[in-house]
Amino acid sequence: MSDLINPGLVLLDRDLGESTDSVIRELAATVHREGRASTADSLAADALAREAKNATGIPGGIGIPHCRSEAVTQATLVMARLAPAVDFGAKDGPADIVFFIAAPAGADQEHLKLLSKLARSLMKRPFVASLRAAQSPEEVVDIVDAALGLAPQPDDAAASPAAASGTGAAGSSAVAGSDGSATSTPGPADAAGTGVATAGGAAAGAAGATAASSAGTHASPAESATPAASPSEDAGARGTRRLVAVTACPTGIAHTYMAADALANTAQEMGVDLQVETQGSSGATRLDPAVIGQAEAVIFATDVDVRERSRFAGLPYIASAVKRGIDEPREMIQEALEAADDPRAPKVTGDGGEVSSAVTGSEGWGTRIRKAVMTGVSYMIPFVAAGGLLMAIAFILTQDPVGVAENADDILTTATLGNLGDVSLAMYLGAVLFKTGNLAISLLVPALAGYIAYGLADRPGIAPGFAAGLVANYMGAGFIGGIVGGLLAGIFAYWLTLPRLPRWLGSLMPVVIIPLLATLFAGGLLFLLIGGPIAAFMTWLTGALTGMSGASAVTLGAVLGLMMCSDLGGPINKVAYSFAVAGLGAATVTNTAPQEIMATVIAAGMVPPLGMALASTVLGRKYFTAAERENGKTSWLLGASFISEGAIPFAAADPLRVIPASMAGGVVTGALTMAWGVTSAAPHGGIWILPVVGGWLGFIGAILAGTVVTAVLVTLFKRIGNVKKHVGEVPGVPQTQQTVEV
Repeated sequence: MSDLINPGLVLLDRDLGESTDSVIRELAATVHREGRASTADSLAADALAREAKNATGIPGGIGIPHCRSEAVTQATLVMARLAPAVDFGAKDGPADIVFFIAAPAGADQEHLKLLSKLARSLMKRPFVASLRAAQSPEEVVDIVDAALGLAPQPDDAAASPAAASGTGAAGSSAVAGSDGSATSTPGPADAAGTGVATAGGAAAGAAGATAASSAGTHASPAESATPAASPSEDAGARGTRRLVAVTACPTGIAHTYMAADALANTAQEMGVDLQVETQGSSGATRLDPAVIGQAEAVIFATDVDVRERSRFAGLPYIASAVKRGIDEPREMIQEALEAADDPRAPKVTGDGGEVSSAVTGSEGWGTRIRKAVMTGVSYMIPFVAAGGLLMAIAFILTQDPVGVAENADDILTTATLGNLGDVSLAMYLGAVLFKTGNLAISLLVPALAGYIAYGLADRPGIAPGFAAGLVANYMGAGFIGGIVGGLLAGIFAYWLTLPRLPRWLGSLMPVVIIPLLATLFAGGLLFLLIGGPIAAFMTWLTGALTGMSGASAVTLGAVLGLMMCSDLGGPINKVAYSFAVAGLGAATVTNTAPQEIMATVIAAGMVPPLGMALASTVLGRKYFTAAERENGKTSWLLGASFISEGAIPFAAADPLRVIPASMAGGVVTGALTMAWGVTSAAPHGGIWILPVVGGWLGFIGAILAGTVVTAVLVTLFKRIGNVKKHVGEVPGVPQTQQTVEV
């Protein structure tokens, strides 16, 4: 019997609540009760965090929540047959069969292979049907062991329900020719921990392709009727369409392999020769280069970067989240075939770049541009944070912000560590820190532009984007010029990837031709046409906003606070933050307005997570689920560190109450911060930058005021809306410690 599951880990026909939250918490508690996890709460929190990234429901009434967790002490499966069924996000409705896969953070390869094989078995109807028909936990354990290839001797297995329903050890094979033999010995893919699922009846292992018949797999009737051709056959002569695919997910246990099987099975039904490389938790078994060479297009169903993507250079591609490979395999295969026939379809570049999330055939240009700008801002923030905090440390070290800022260049050209002259050691080190930070911040606009272009055109767009950002900096066009330059460079670079070129020329495009032409295009337009007007507009806007005082300054603070809290780390939030950071370098002793704007943005951005933490853990506990209360504990730290995204789980669950309450708190904080003249010399850090905050009492007071407003309002909104979450008994927690709405 497998050590992954035992009868105590099987829950049949149980009511575990009406939400994924309650089901996952009960399953985590079951793992804890069996002595396989150190704490149920930590395991549940990790599983819920994974669930928040992508729903784990799959077609057929199945849910497969899973995670890796430090709390897990032994790799474990928990199976629940739910009554009533619960919605896990599948397109075809709620799930009545749920498998919870709990893997230790450092799970060994053998257990990861078994967990992945179980996930693949859930794609087989006979296996799922046998689970629905099982009469006892012991019977379920036998069925699972059979699917994992761990059943007793064949005579005994034949008498088991699994064998009767056709699931047996062979049921562990993902698809015909994918990963397993009819015996309990793992097939080629299992031995590697990941595999190549082949719709045409072949399994490609690390050493190449292996015929399905030699692997002992069970071919479908359709497959038996049509012998599988070798990769070297001429596809045109047979009229067979050939595709390849890569599947990968962050955990690398379940969705990676289920998507591979769904794509391979569907391709077989459609008469398409599709071979899938699964880049799972145990590494990747590469597709045979000959197979890639025969392919007409490639499908990337991934939530993480594709390893060695350059192997597919020149092939048209479509890209999506891994779950779409499970939910819509037919649609993805059809889109890939259409891409193969479309000379304008995007193609994989030859530079080894990762799959960009921005360009897929199913997205409109508005969505692509929005994602690209968000990508640019996300990559820009580390430059800002590192540079700004180094400058802040320099101010603290020297206790002379004005002196170190004005004299850093002179100090560094006349003094050295071995010959300080008349400069103190503290001032010299402060100059080093200040200049290093200042240079890092000078990359703000180039990094913004470079990674916007990357979001549109993958790696070929990075060099033109950085060049466009440098031009925008030179012309004084600021972050708006960087955004425009990055978009110009990225769109033009993307356009250059569209023509279908010979492979020898395609390999030169991302390295030489695209950077040259896209840099010329974006830089030329900025210099000759649009850079000047943008620079003039930025000069006017910066002067108008930083010159505000009195009531107008309070209004500006309220507007910035509103923007920071409107979408919790989204585009509007990032525009307000980018504006504040871009102007910070213009602050002087006589003009502190840029630092006031920076302090306002930081303070307002801290309010949503802090407000949700206060509401869910103190003021309105009974209106929040157990998972939300756990998130609330984390939100205290996230909010204190100026990470607005800490409020996203609350907003996703109840946006009509959470977002307006957050915006109201942001308005209060922004207005108060500007009214009290609070300043910040650092662009990030939350409460950790208090030593470089001018008027720190006002800073803290404004944050507290906004936090209380947000917490009170969201609690009031939930009460008025009668949002009463009945929190039932949580295993392992005394009833007196639980909140129950009566």
